[in-house]
Amino acid sequence: MTTPDPDPTRTPGIEPGRGVSPGETPPAEGGTYGISHPEPPAVGKGWGPMALVLIMVVVALVAIGLIAMVVVLIA
Repeated sequence: MTTPDPDPTRTPGIEPGRGVSPGETPPAEGGTYGISHPEPPAVGKGWGPMALVLIMVVVALVAIGLIAMVVVLIA
């Protein structure tokens, strides 16, 4: 088990001026870039034809309902 505050005279990599010799510390940034694997393709192609037909049917039913309410109010 190592102590939390080791003796600097016995710590490897420490130079006499309490500095660290070059190459003893890891680089600040990784040497790789980008992603490690390709991203999966996007799911689906957007709105399918069935969903668009269903939306148009609902809009038509709402429009018919509104027109019927206007006809009842006028008559």
